[in-house]
Amino acid sequence: MASDAHALRMLLFERWRMSVIYDINARKRAVNLSLNEDLAIRARQVTGNLSAAVEALLADFVAQEEERHAAKASVLREAAAAWNRFTEQHGSFADEHSTL
Repeated sequence: MASDAHALRMLLFERWRMSVIYDINARKRAVNLSLNEDLAIRARQVTGNLSAAVEALLADFVAQEEERHAAKASVLREAAAAWNRFTEQHGSFADEHSTL
């Protein structure tokens, strides 16, 4: 069990190290979280520093979400560019039906 806990700590540390996307020197602030009590107890049994483990997992989550949002923005930019290219080549569909 001790080696499992150590392996988990090392995995969490590596994930954290690879995904530092925030100011790690910023001051710490207490926050309130509502967690499943059994899960919190079990997590404390496998890590000596629950706050550090949660921070590492949260950093990983934020990095993944920011990457997902950036990918979606890229797709939307490409779609807008494609639509603009189409309009430049063929004109606006609305021009054919405008009463102005």
